Amino acid sequence: MKKLILVALFLTAFACQKKEQSEKTAIVVDEHSYSKPELAVAKHLDLDIKVDFDTQTISGKASWTIDNISKGNEIIFDENTLNITKVTLGQGEEEKETKFELGKDVEFHGKPIHITIEPNTTRVNIYYSTTKDAVALQWLKPEQTADKKKPFLFSQGESVWSRTWIPCQDSPGIRFTYNAKVTVPKDLLAVMSAVNPQKKNDTGVYTFKQDKAIPSYLMAIAVGDIEFQAIDNRTGVYAEPSVLKSAAYEFAELGKMVNAAEKLYGPYRWGRYDVLVLPPSFPYGGMENPNLTFLTPGVIAGDRSLTSLLAHELGHSWSGNLVTNATWDDIWLNEGFTTYVEHRIGEAIFGKKEFDMQNVITNKELTDNVAEFGDTNPDTRLKVSLTGRNPDDGISQIPYVKGYAFLRVIENAVGRDKFDPFIKNYFDSHAFQSITTEDFVKYLNENLIKGDKALADKIQLEDWIYKPGIPSNILPVSSAEFDAIDAIQKNWRETGITGLSKKITTTAEKQHFIDHLPADITAKEMEAIDKEFNFTKGGNFIIKRQWFVQAIRHKYKAADPAIEQFLIGISRTGSVMMLYKEMAKTPEGKVWAKNVFDKAKSGYHATTIQAVEGVLK
Repeated sequence: MKKLILVALFLTAFACQKKEQSEKTAIVVDEHSYSKPELAVAKHLDLDIKVDFDTQTISGKASWTIDNISKGNEIIFDENTLNITKVTLGQGEEEKETKFELGKDVEFHGKPIHITIEPNTTRVNIYYSTTKDAVALQWLKPEQTADKKKPFLFSQGESVWSRTWIPCQDSPGIRFTYNAKVTVPKDLLAVMSAVNPQKKNDTGVYTFKQDKAIPSYLMAIAVGDIEFQAIDNRTGVYAEPSVLKSAAYEFAELGKMVNAAEKLYGPYRWGRYDVLVLPPSFPYGGMENPNLTFLTPGVIAGDRSLTSLLAHELGHSWSGNLVTNATWDDIWLNEGFTTYVEHRIGEAIFGKKEFDMQNVITNKELTDNVAEFGDTNPDTRLKVSLTGRNPDDGISQIPYVKGYAFLRVIENAVGRDKFDPFIKNYFDSHAFQSITTEDFVKYLNENLIKGDKALADKIQLEDWIYKPGIPSNILPVSSAEFDAIDAIQKNWRETGITGLSKKITTTAEKQHFIDHLPADITAKEMEAIDKEFNFTKGGNFIIKRQWFVQAIRHKYKAADPAIEQFLIGISRTGSVMMLYKEMAKTPEGKVWAKNVFDKAKSGYHATTIQAVEGVLK
């Protein structure tokens, strides 16, 4: 495997770029991409594609504006399962065919496309179509959608799957702008990670523009019977018609969240912030595609109790989309920072009590994840090594919760009066750039620690970033609300269950209560709790998930049908994995899990199927 090569290039900014876009472009060639951007790099994409639901393919032309830095005779793109028909150089009447060669196919890497260019080449056009094996694309039949009337398509590019629907230099260290022309059936609407239409037209042809440089994993498309409802002048919701009203109600405070984030970390730089509620087969809670966050329908609880997920995806507009991990080894820079931003937005909107409860929950997730991995496992480091592995393997909860805990340690060491300006300046200084962990460490040392040995010792940076497990200086957490629930937990067997649902009311409180049920709880006691709280039949996705883990663990058979329906009805990878892992802990549970999976997998995303098969093999 080739080593990481970092080349800092000072390039003249394209005339069309905004002043806020830095002229310093950090180009990273990582081992999960065949591209060699230090020699020739893609800077802008003009995409012209047709979406065909009959053949379940996307076909068309990806025209790349390139910078042939080395003035050499080759540029390399990534592809995986694509059908490349021809490649040309130039534009319009000057377009001429050129040689290209596909390299060896490597698992989850796909193949390199070696394209012959000339020293002065600035335009490369790749004609292609997708195949049924495109991991990034999920084609849904009408019956798999909410309205069950029309088909649906959505993409999911993170981490290395954009190359399965667009030939590209598929590394988070390479950023580009794009324009797109997308032709779809006339009764459907297309949306992308760009400025979007708000209603269908008569032609089925839609154009898009993303003038902010983004990495390839943030290229996204969705096509379906989609409608739009505005929330305020810069936020709104896209969804299927039957879902739109409830989604708009659920996300009524979206504009307030954007305002809260701006007060903390500076202007929102992407124009509009809209969300798209996808069908249940979407494999994540949310995906932070620029301008248009993709969301699971599971976030619609009916009582706005799960909007913290939205705060996380919004937070990516600063950490992740604005400042991006340069390689997947550095993913904590995306997810740890975003979890920190999420909690700060939540505190600003919902208050310190909620903030304290979320801190306790997050610390428990960290403790549980490290216990599951083992505290000497290198995958519990913040800076991981994914050499030779599918980078999706690095997307555990560790970069989220350990990264968050590390940032809280820094905040505590210097105080918010210093840390908040530091974070804001960090985003400003690295806006529209991709950086490594080492870039962050350098910035931290130069702008916050500044040679203060006592401060450095207090932070223990090396232990947090480069060593496994949980460092000794993790901050203690507490919540008065959770303390009260812990007291209830100790006594309910004597005092009874009746009336507890009036004392334990919020999502965080219910989650804490469920997660700390006695290890020796009986099925009869589970039944009494379920009768009081209605956990099995409730509408809150997070509460049901946590409850079902306990139901499986303690053999509360009355919940089995609901557990099956839950697993069949969603494809959110992390959540279904929690249940399948718990089921697979016993021989009879593993048999049950395999039976449920056989029923459910036709509605699962490819990444979800892959993850579950790994548990049930």
